[in-house]
Amino acid sequence: MTKLARNKLSAGVTRFLSTIAWASLLWLPVTANARIDGIPGPTFALSAQAGYISIADGGSVYSWGYSANGTPMQLPGPTLIVTAGDTVTVSLTNDLPTAAGNVSIIFPGHQMIPAPSGVAGDLTREAPTGGSVTYSFIAGEPGTYQYHSGTQPDLQVEMGLYGALIVRPATAPVCIGAGYLDALNTGAAYNHAGTCFDREYLFILSEVDMDIHQAAELQSGGPGPIQLPTGAYHSEYWLINGRAAPDTMAAAGTALLPSQPYNTMPRMHPGEKLLLRIVGAGREMHPFHTHGNHARLLARDGQMLVNSQGNLSGPLLFTIPSIPGGTADAIFEWTGQELGWDIYGHGPADPTEPNEWLPDHGRPIPVTLPSLNALAFGGFYSGSPFLGALGSLPPGEGGLNPAAGFSYMWHSHNEREMVNNDIFPGGMMTMLIVEAPSVEIME
Repeated sequence: MTKLARNKLSAGVTRFLSTIAWASLLWLPVTANARIDGIPGPTFALSAQAGYISIADGGSVYSWGYSANGTPMQLPGPTLIVTAGDTVTVSLTNDLPTAAGNVSIIFPGHQMIPAPSGVAGDLTREAPTGGSVTYSFIAGEPGTYQYHSGTQPDLQVEMGLYGALIVRPATAPVCIGAGYLDALNTGAAYNHAGTCFDREYLFILSEVDMDIHQAAELQSGGPGPIQLPTGAYHSEYWLINGRAAPDTMAAAGTALLPSQPYNTMPRMHPGEKLLLRIVGAGREMHPFHTHGNHARLLARDGQMLVNSQGNLSGPLLFTIPSIPGGTADAIFEWTGQELGWDIYGHGPADPTEPNEWLPDHGRPIPVTLPSLNALAFGGFYSGSPFLGALGSLPPGEGGLNPAAGFSYMWHSHNEREMVNNDIFPGGMMTMLIVEAPSVEIME
């Protein structure tokens, strides 16, 4: 049976305190990396396996997932990274229990090159239990795509057989970014100057219906086929990159989440361009909300949104609808524009910061700051309203924001999806941290 904590509230509090410790590791010196974690192609060897994922309320959920190169299953599957024009080859081995039956992968947006391997299925060639199948296709237009099982997807996609495919442009415009990462030449999402970015982040959005996972676990030792429970679909957990908050903010690759290696805690300097790659991997639509600023929608399903003159025509969105089976690319920027006060606490004669919103330089904050005993403190508050400036904090407060950044919650705008089994905070939620220009951002 799926293992659940006896006292879910206590387990959730314990997990949250553990995450505070994990999040503090984000500021330790490590190699900076502005790119998404993934496996470069164009050749991949995947397997489908069973295992467990961890949920932040103290439970674990029986799941299936793709893995790469003999590693244990992971949720989501490995992010596959290729270049437009590549001939991509993906071999898949079926290591699922016999009851699961055949398994497969489909790659929406790409045309398969016919191959005789595997056995025939409804949507594509499939790998029988203990067998394998190979897929080949030409990587098409640059952009963000997903891949997932094409075999009984109401069961196998729900169980975790999905992942992201990123196609990078073969040629890209020369990108001049915010001045921090130019030497890394992070490039562009598409062959268009308007899609240049300094950092990119992946948000694979999905959900968990415990009835389906428990039914699959109970039947996994039998001959199959697995029978789905009757009744309406009802999800209890909501995930970003296979994790529910606050685990979304734990370090990538932490040993405490061996089946969920991908975190999602965006960080940036003012003026940088963040490329958001959003994947709707489940069956529900999720309104993904970015506090702090609007994001410019660049593309849907790998198709750039441009007008007849070739100019970007996607809307500015404060909430990006993530459609089941679809993807969206967007650019997010933040400078403090139109806040109406100097976010650094400058005086009028002080020098400016890189990418500072100049109309607000030297403007005082338009409120009288309350005394410490009138404030409600949280882990992300630095004790000061100014970027890069620490202030007085009571003992034991703070800790998640030692560099005095500005924090914004990014989350599903469906409040039901911001809980773990009805306990807030949790679910489809993470934090954006805007760091001062002097802070070296470590990923």
